[in-house]
Amino acid sequence: MAVTLSPAERAFVDAQRVGRLATVDARGEPHVVPVCYAYDGARFYSPIDEKPKRRDRPLKRVRNVQETGRAALVIDRYDEDWSRLAWVMVRGRAEILEPEHPDHSQALALLRQRYSQYQAMELERLPVIALTPERVVSWGALSG
Repeated sequence: MAVTLSPAERAFVDAQRVGRLATVDARGEPHVVPVCYAYDGARFYSPIDEKPKRRDRPLKRVRNVQETGRAALVIDRYDEDWSRLAWVMVRGRAEILEPEHPDHSQALALLRQRYSQYQAMELERLPVIALTPERVVSWGALSG
């Protein structure tokens, strides 16, 4: 069952610029990478963009989502003033939105609005990872 973020969690997520996407393969091997993301109030989107990557096979995170359909995203803030530490962790159902998926273009519009670097990238032919939150946990000074 999909869940939504609290207003404080949403404000925190909107204010941060990077998250860490965790996926797991069919054998249970974890894989974590930093990602850009956009959130539309129902799902998180992370693109497979044009930055240099291996071209001989799909990325590990894509393969993992295809194998298990599960992912977690941690969005955090570190500060030397530890009273400002905070994070939001989202776990849930993940899927690959191929270019022909009806939500693909909306995901790209959100990502381009959030990250100007994506304006110049040809993302229309590349997949997007969509994460539907089923559990949200947060900690720390989200409003800090």
